[in-house]
Amino acid sequence: MERLFWIEPGAPPEFPDPELALREPDGLLAAGGDLGPERLLAAYREGIFPWYSEGQPILWWSPDPRAVLLPEHIRITRSLRQTLKSHRYRISMDTDFAAVIAACAEPRPGQEGTWITAAMRNAYLRLHLQGAAHSVEVWEGERLVGGLYGVATGRVFFGESMFSRGRDASKVALVHLAGQLQDWGFPLIDCQQTTRHLLTMGAVEIPRREFLHWVREARELQGPAGPWTLDWAYDRGTRPDSGPRR
Repeated sequence: MERLFWIEPGAPPEFPDPELALREPDGLLAAGGDLGPERLLAAYREGIFPWYSEGQPILWWSPDPRAVLLPEHIRITRSLRQTLKSHRYRISMDTDFAAVIAACAEPRPGQEGTWITAAMRNAYLRLHLQGAAHSVEVWEGERLVGGLYGVATGRVFFGESMFSRGRDASKVALVHLAGQLQDWGFPLIDCQQTTRHLLTMGAVEIPRREFLHWVREARELQGPAGPWTLDWAYDRGTRPDSGPRR
């Protein structure tokens, strides 16, 4: 019989088997606990992430299927390629994590609020200071016009959110993240949930069991220490291809 697991405050940073998550709503596994660094990292190592609204208990998810992006299979359209070649933007990593997560937390058109609450922002800022959460920044002059952030454990990157204030800015951030992660030997980027935007960039859905297998292998590999520095560029070195999706 399906059930929602409750995590008591102060309990050890452990989680039930993600395969026990509810089918409706898809992937809801547990509620409660806290957003401390130990619990968050324990969650990501098991392919679990927090997602909840203000006024709710912390909710922990592991949906099936899972949306992922293989760095070498990111899709670059003709118009995006033109933007990348224009050198309109300057790209960096881990230079202004706080500004990126604040921009991601701003309400989107048609939305009244945001799931990136003050508690969530503070939690990921702590992870960033520990070298586990990372950001990609897209600059037009001195103005931050796009970016994304997420969490890395071993050689898996768990994408959390992105934003754009300029043409293709979030896409440019994702292309540079994929290129850098490919250079570092990361096999996948977790996209968590399927969106039209991510599908147009080459994301695919895979069964949760397959996703967890990838995570449990890649989390044991040594990843680069934080803060991260971008040394990949679209116009030099290895580029993510647009080959057939696996």
